[in-house]
Amino acid sequence: QVRLVESGGGLVQAGGSLRLSCTASGRTFNTYNMGWFRQPPGKEREFVASISGNGGLQYYADFVKGRFTISRDNAKNTVSLQMNSLKPEDTAVYYCAATASSLYSSHRSQYNYWGQGTQVTVSS
Repeated sequence: QVRLVESGGGLVQAGGSLRLSCTASGRTFNTYNMGWFRQPPGKEREFVASISGNGGLQYYADFVKGRFTISRDNAKNTVSLQMNSLKPEDTAVYYCAATASSLYSSHRSQYNYWGQGTQVTVSS
């Protein structure tokens, strides 16, 4: 059983940056593709980015391309999301998740494990 814990959320002004981190339990972290999702207030949870087990491949939703970067450090069992040029519409609860399926899995149902979420609020 994989346990995921997010951290790093907070309140920032538009144009600012935040770095989210997710720490995973277990000794098989590198066998999972990892993803970040977000859920804006009153909306459905949506895919943000994913990264392959060895970190060599990344996949991004169109609305964050060029602004967000996903990375992982398997020695520390962590995955991160560097968020730059933040916009008010980026305001959401951000979740990290793990999947044994394809790197290109972008639906919530394809992910096996989820963290509790961390709030990101971007003011204008």
